[in-house]
Amino acid sequence: METSMVLPILAIRGLVFFPGMMLQFDVARKKSILAASEAVEKGRLIFLVTQVNLSENEPTGDDLYKTGVIARVKQVIHRSEEGVKLHVEGLYRGEILSLIQENPYLLGEIRKSPVMTYRKSSKSEALIRIVHEKFDQYLGLFKRVPPDVLLGVLQEKDCGRLADYLASNISIDFERKQYILDELRPLRRIQKLIDVLTEEIQILQVEEEINQKAQAQIDENQREYFLKEQLRAISSELGEDDNPQQEAEELREKIQEMKLPQLCEEKLLKECDKLCRMPYGSHEASVLRMYVDTCLELPWNISGKERLDLKRAQRILDRDHYGLEKVKERFLEILAVKSLSRKNSGQIICLVGPPGVGKTSIARSIAEATGRKYVRVSLGGVSDEAEIMGHRRTYVGSMPGRIINAMKQAGTNNPLILLDEIDKLGQNFKGDPSSALLEVLDPEQNKEFCDHYIDMPFDLSNVLFITTANDASRIPGPLYDRMDIIELGSYTLDEKQNIATRHLVKKQLEKHGLQPSQLKFTKAAVKEIIEGYTREAGVRNLERSLAAICRKVAKMAVTQEDFQLYTVKPENLEELLGPRKFLRDVPQGEDVVGLVNGLAWTSVGGELLPIEVAVMEGTGKIQLTGSLGDVMKESANAAITCIRTRANSLGISPKFYEKCDIHIHAPEGAVPKDGPSAGIAMATAITSALSEIPVRRDIAMTGEITLQGRVLPIGGLREKAMAAYKNGIKTILFPADNVPDLAEVDEVVKKNVSFVPVKRIDTVLITALTKAPCADIPEDRPMPGETGKSRPGTSEFYQ
Repeated sequence: METSMVLPILAIRGLVFFPGMMLQFDVARKKSILAASEAVEKGRLIFLVTQVNLSENEPTGDDLYKTGVIARVKQVIHRSEEGVKLHVEGLYRGEILSLIQENPYLLGEIRKSPVMTYRKSSKSEALIRIVHEKFDQYLGLFKRVPPDVLLGVLQEKDCGRLADYLASNISIDFERKQYILDELRPLRRIQKLIDVLTEEIQILQVEEEINQKAQAQIDENQREYFLKEQLRAISSELGEDDNPQQEAEELREKIQEMKLPQLCEEKLLKECDKLCRMPYGSHEASVLRMYVDTCLELPWNISGKERLDLKRAQRILDRDHYGLEKVKERFLEILAVKSLSRKNSGQIICLVGPPGVGKTSIARSIAEATGRKYVRVSLGGVSDEAEIMGHRRTYVGSMPGRIINAMKQAGTNNPLILLDEIDKLGQNFKGDPSSALLEVLDPEQNKEFCDHYIDMPFDLSNVLFITTANDASRIPGPLYDRMDIIELGSYTLDEKQNIATRHLVKKQLEKHGLQPSQLKFTKAAVKEIIEGYTREAGVRNLERSLAAICRKVAKMAVTQEDFQLYTVKPENLEELLGPRKFLRDVPQGEDVVGLVNGLAWTSVGGELLPIEVAVMEGTGKIQLTGSLGDVMKESANAAITCIRTRANSLGISPKFYEKCDIHIHAPEGAVPKDGPSAGIAMATAITSALSEIPVRRDIAMTGEITLQGRVLPIGGLREKAMAAYKNGIKTILFPADNVPDLAEVDEVVKKNVSFVPVKRIDTVLITALTKAPCADIPEDRPMPGETGKSRPGTSEFYQ
């Protein structure tokens, strides 16, 4: 049943109101103000309808559309005597049946339009999708749509409400909006909206094409002329009347005064010509000016005075560093050659050694001894070859590479450049920086080193390059081949004591504001700090421990009024540094079955690597623990096979691999371990565990083992020997093929440790075990870990 009601009518111009809309608008006509007041007094309902003719100030019934919206007046704000602001909410569609009065305001009989529903189907879903697609196209052409409208469109799933919501929020004329408002059927209404959107999109596309054509027709030369005139006027007002031609002339004079190589001079003069033709203040001009300035700041013809006094150099090197005799001798040789022949020898030195042994500091001392400028370039983590070779000027923010920057920083063409941590270079999709260094470190190529930014050959042949690395194996082969390697091994206890007393203590006292009369270290205390609180190849942790003591004594000096002198002795180290952190790794007491002292090499020096083996009754399983790498696991399997092949001669049951489970473990399981050099240590520990013969605790060993029992050479003998010496080892078993490497071992180690070269595992077992294994043991004899009344005692077992 249709219902009708009498409501005041408010005619609106150029606007179509939809159900569900919330709207605020100003009302100025007297009829409209009175209609709004009447609505507020009687139920707050009002009928909003669009007038057909926008120019009509006093509309009658014939000037209005028939379909409008019944709305509720939420608020009326009286802004002035001439008008009010109306806040209304659209409820539902309505239709004017008849006009009851026209004065003093419009009043009519309004019928509420029926709310028509539809059955959701594939057609309705398709229509909604088409609307979404059309709306996306509309958004691409009309940018001024609020983001919340897009969200509202995506959330609305009803065809009728979606059509109303979109029609109210898109920029189309009121006649097409009224066209949609007149439609009561939801599916037909959304189809009308699709037609309206399609037409609007076509209009916007044509509009966009017209705008693009108009923009393309702008005279670029005229536009540039006006911009230049404006820029000139602005510069004049600001007092920036610099003349680009004058600036280019000044740069040209500098270039000619520097007496550059002909190729470089011609290129820079061409750049000055380009700068002269560019407008002042342009981006290209600033980039070009920066390039020319960078080139002029390089030391093309500036050489520092090199000192070739060997006695002075020896004195400086001995003053700054204790030990490192091989490094000092090598650089004195270089100075001697330079004093006899001014031709560049082209040697690139690479200092390889553990952290903290003085690689970086010795380079600084060499620079002082030779009178060269010192520049350090850190290569750790560099993974972009542009860091070395520079960026091409075509890139925004381009700059020279680190080598050219180092030359610029040095200010001379013959500095000492330290390339620190060359083994830490990375590699990724941006290139390989190690390959970029090949040109830098090749004496045959670096005479014409070409940085991508400078794009001119620069002579690096007078530079003394020194590189440092912790692990030489991580340096790429072609780069390694261009350098002379000097190994810096671990410091001995005596060297560390001398370094601490001569250099580190003095340095830390000065750093912490203490006088030598306020803090003294006894020799015994320094030795105890080295052995009990630091375990390293270098002296960094030793220096940190000395610094910790200096801080505590500095606090005493400030807080205690009667403080005069504090002497550090071994008995008060625990009070200053806490409990002793490190003990000797060598087992104390009697020799142990199945425990062998292996030797390992790491990037921080040598380490004692104990190998433990336990044999239990089982089914022949082999278990390897201790974070062992693949190579070390294969070495363990090779050791077991080697023992099996000579089980009878070793007094071991040939069927031990069927009756026993063998567990091989390397303590400190959280530390990864790999490499083949623990082969003979594993074979010895397995033999000891199977035969129950103890291993001498004062012996350490290193060497790779083969299936036939041959002992193959290893690397890092010098560092391993130092580790054995520090831990009180008396004898070292090492491959006979490594005998030439003994020349590199420190003299103090040779005096205190016996070196036994071995070629086969049999020699290792005879030397390391406390007694020789006996042969021809019956196969039915019990194995270690078995139980039974017939098991003999250890002494009886080997008789």
